[in-house]
Amino acid sequence: MQHGKYRFIVGFLVAPLALYALFVIWPFIQSIYYSFTDWTGLSPDFGIVGFDNYSRMLDDEIFWKSLQHSLIFAVVLPLVSIGLALFFAFMLNVGGRRRKGAAIGGVRGSAFYKIVYFFPQVLSIAIVALLFQFAYNPSGGAINSALRGVGLGSIQPKWLGDPNLALICVMVVLVWSTVGFFVVLFSAGMASIPRDFYEAALLDGANRVTTFFKITLPLLWDTVQSGWIYMGILALGAESFAVVQIMTVGVNGGGPDYSTVVLPLYVYQKAFRDGQAAYATTIGVALLLVTLAFAAVVMKLGRRERLEF
Repeated sequence: MQHGKYRFIVGFLVAPLALYALFVIWPFIQSIYYSFTDWTGLSPDFGIVGFDNYSRMLDDEIFWKSLQHSLIFAVVLPLVSIGLALFFAFMLNVGGRRRKGAAIGGVRGSAFYKIVYFFPQVLSIAIVALLFQFAYNPSGGAINSALRGVGLGSIQPKWLGDPNLALICVMVVLVWSTVGFFVVLFSAGMASIPRDFYEAALLDGANRVTTFFKITLPLLWDTVQSGWIYMGILALGAESFAVVQIMTVGVNGGGPDYSTVVLPLYVYQKAFRDGQAAYATTIGVALLLVTLAFAAVVMKLGRRERLEF
């Protein structure tokens, strides 16, 4: 009986695991192999060069700058996005005025607010980047026009053209486009927490800040940890690449003085602009290690006793 059960399980797992190995594991193995070659990406002929690409990468100033920016994204973006999402979700679900017959309640129209917060998720990240690129335009953009309209015409930052502001401008776009998803995610988690917990805490004299840190956050911790890892991977991958590529590609392909270049963008530039596919895969291997290290650190630091309710 047990033997038949295992054969049934294996029969269902063979096909998906085979596809995963073919389309996920095998490309990783190929990338690691090509990182030890001089492949240009345009010719089928290449030779083995050993660790030359890795030595070159360690001496590459732009690589270290892009790594620094990617790490900033991986740390700051999850912190800001998830922090804001937790605040908004808590206010929507628990922060409303007390109503008759209920110790706690969400704000009126919370369902509408959730739709508004989630709206950026409906838009393509390319469209979002283009909209903010127009808004950041120093001459006729919406932001500087608004500053002139309120009498602050003397304050006209170049935004994406300023090396000190460009990276911050890009991160603002990523935060704006991702907060809504986590607001809805955390709201769903908060809705499953029994109201009795909050009512008991309020009867004991706890305020909303206390209930958040003593009840809401511990019971949502698994969801928060998963969201942190997910947001960090987005910041290290496609999301950061798309926004930087669209908004700052006009100047050195990564902002003035490479002030916004990130690892995914640098991989793209080396592979498709410079025809250095082998070196690009080397940087890709470094990006893979950074992503795995980030996920491992978050899981290690976020490990705690699981709470059941």
